[in-house]
Amino acid sequence: MTATQLDNKAELRVQNSTDPISDAGSNHPVDLQNRRPLKTRSSRWARALALTLARRGVRPNQVSGLSVVFALIGASFLAWEACGAASAWILLATAACIQLRLLANMLDGLIAVEGGRQTKIGELFNEFPDRIADVALLAGAGYAAHRGDLGVALGWGAAALAVTTAYIRAVGARQRMLLLTLACVLGAAEKLLDLPAYSLFVMLILINLGTLLTCVRRTVRLAKLLEAT
Repeated sequence: MTATQLDNKAELRVQNSTDPISDAGSNHPVDLQNRRPLKTRSSRWARALALTLARRGVRPNQVSGLSVVFALIGASFLAWEACGAASAWILLATAACIQLRLLANMLDGLIAVEGGRQTKIGELFNEFPDRIADVALLAGAGYAAHRGDLGVALGWGAAALAVTTAYIRAVGARQRMLLLTLACVLGAAEKLLDLPAYSLFVMLILINLGTLLTCVRRTVRLAKLLEAT
């Protein structure tokens, strides 16, 4: 099946379905009206890769578990940085792990949908690994920021807010990880140019503020919807 056929197949599923279907970026049913569009999720290369993996027998739950592995490796690099690692490659490796985590997080649902491999425990594998990955990376960034107790507090604060967003179905996980990726790349540049390390600290402040704002806006929106029903 070509990538174009995959696109047409996905469009027909959406048009012909009145029930929630499995989200292409996750492994469990979601409401189509609340589905958050992602360009990478609908791209031909992503669908083609997901179909290839499905044909080779890869299961979505395995990919979900792999996302945690990438996140924990990235968190280990952050711990190394927190201990005073001098090499800029440590932060670049962390950035790569974060992006691999996001890729795995996207592919698990695509494999479930396009490969017809949804499982009864898919929702558990979709949600639980994400929480582990968010906490490991964000809390680790707090220690790697080299700002003492304040940096640690910002890291754990961002981790707590990230977990909170899951309970109110707020969005922003990808934005948080992209900001953290950018912080690692900038942090590596700071090391190479022998500049003061500010990137991780500043990005953690932005992540905390952005996630908190997202939580508040989503909670207000949910409250209005409940009042209207």
